[in-house]
Amino acid sequence: MAAHRSANDDEIVAAINMTPLVDIVLVLLVIFMVTAKVISEQSVPLDLPKAASATTVQTVLTVSLDQRGQVYVDGRALSGDAELRSVANSKNRQNPQLRTVLRAAGKANHASVLHVLDELRQAGITSIAFAAEPAAEP
Repeated sequence: MAAHRSANDDEIVAAINMTPLVDIVLVLLVIFMVTAKVISEQSVPLDLPKAASATTVQTVLTVSLDQRGQVYVDGRALSGDAELRSVANSKNRQNPQLRTVLRAAGKANHASVLHVLDELRQAGITSIAFAAEPAAEP
């Protein structure tokens, strides 16, 4: 049986088939959801504790920032950003698994903390943890 054709076959079909569009949108949604989950897991690196019986000793670089913006590395005051980056580069070259603890005063300027963090990352240090004191129980 052949389909019956009318004289109006040359008319433009004005309706859009939405099924393929919905299928593509749902597939993209699933892809974005999975990708967002993977990205969010990578964006917040955690410094999780290891077992107490570990045989290696971790080298820790302590960078402190007081409320005036003065930077200290392992208790020694630094004169500027170039010295901070130089010290961080040399320590990172000595030990590629170097862990860094950033200790900032509670009243330290947020921009200063981010600047020190940026300098450490530019020096190649990727394992950075923030120090905090436990809150007093009420």
